[in-house]
Amino acid sequence: MEPFARIFGSPARLKTIRLFIFNQNYAFSLAEVMRRTKLSSAVARREIAELLSAGILRKKGARASVRYQANPRFEHLNALDIFIRDTTGVNPQSMIKMLKRAGTLRLVVLSGFFTGILESQIDLLIVGDTLEERVLASAVHSLEAELGREIRYAFFATTDFRYRLGVYDRLLRDVFDYPHRVLIDKVGL
Repeated sequence: MEPFARIFGSPARLKTIRLFIFNQNYAFSLAEVMRRTKLSSAVARREIAELLSAGILRKKGARASVRYQANPRFEHLNALDIFIRDTTGVNPQSMIKMLKRAGTLRLVVLSGFFTGILESQIDLLIVGDTLEERVLASAVHSLEAELGREIRYAFFATTDFRYRLGVYDRLLRDVFDYPHRVLIDKVGL
């Protein structure tokens, strides 16, 4: 269990807090919280109830259309936001392990959210051979549940990537012209 999960009580609580901190302008239904955090109904209800009682969340709407959102009046919201953003990271080895299930990886580059540039078009660039889109989407969704934030990603076959790189594709320029982190490079950048 990661140290912050111990501090916050459980990995489920940490996932739930991250979801609401990274998406403060959005209100989520219980079903959306369950889907985005990959928690069961009972666990999601318990964590939301705890965060409501602590004042971190607020409830909007009535019975059938109840939605939950970060409480902007919570006195420590700014400090919690800074703490969560500063301590949320991803272990590159575990990320690569998840992504490898989708096929042969040739290039994996982190940008955007992972490098602190929130205006970037994508957060994760994946190049590989025989990548299975469904498995890749599932792996990225698992990362999103862990981080509590949507990850914008793009994936290309190696030949398509080389072509796009050669014609100075805008999406690739957005990744390589700004801060980025290369996790795997088997294409010889």
